[in-house]
Amino acid sequence: MAKTKADAPLYHKLKDRILELIESGRYRPGDRLPTEYELCEQFEVSRTTVRQALHHLKLEGHIEQTQGKGTFVASSKIQQPLSSYISFDDYMKRLGLSGETKVLEFAVVPATAQLAKMLHVAETDPLYKLIRMRYVDRTPLKYSITYIPWKVAPGLAFEEIQGSLYDVFRGKYGHQLSKCVDWIEPILTDDQYSEYLEVAVGAPALMVRSVTYDTAGMPLEHSQEIFRGDRSKFVLERDLQSPSAKYTGLLPDPWQHEPDGAE
Repeated sequence: MAKTKADAPLYHKLKDRILELIESGRYRPGDRLPTEYELCEQFEVSRTTVRQALHHLKLEGHIEQTQGKGTFVASSKIQQPLSSYISFDDYMKRLGLSGETKVLEFAVVPATAQLAKMLHVAETDPLYKLIRMRYVDRTPLKYSITYIPWKVAPGLAFEEIQGSLYDVFRGKYGHQLSKCVDWIEPILTDDQYSEYLEVAVGAPALMVRSVTYDTAGMPLEHSQEIFRGDRSKFVLERDLQSPSAKYTGLLPDPWQHEPDGAE
């Protein structure tokens, strides 16, 4: 028999109740929550139950705890559209936020076997490798690595990668963008990602890997982006009236190894 909400552990019910207070606006971002003792008194539960509830709220990015200061409601997660053709900085402006991009690396590298297959180039063909950090109100939001075939954007200059790559593809190189395919999976940050995103090792994050195509079906770029789990959420709007919404079968996963003997 399936469990009902009434069967949920007591700490889970408390977590949901505190989350309701946050989402209703009773507690706003930056507000200090009652102490553990006060929550015990308010909800008539044990300290163990309170600590478990707060632990899960912290894991989900709803609260932040500072030793010696208390527990505070975290900043609201930033809603981001998938496969958007608007630049990161412009989108943040629409949200009334201050977006900033920092280029960590811009170089030309030879294509590995996997990247060559993904980007429809020959192995060792030149690719631009672009590593960027994205910040919102000076807080790290995502770390991204992008690969662009040289033939897609010959002579791409450092000054041109400061803004929207899609604008450069269209404006300077005349590519007509067609679609972007995204693969999304939850991960836990390792030492490298934790350092860049300024979170603890093992913090929840989202990995979004994507390939953008032009109208001729040529891959223009491949990106791998690591989003802070405590600051990010995604929205995907589907047009169910469009013929393209029809199920056409599972998309192949470029990162999935084929079984032995497969061609």
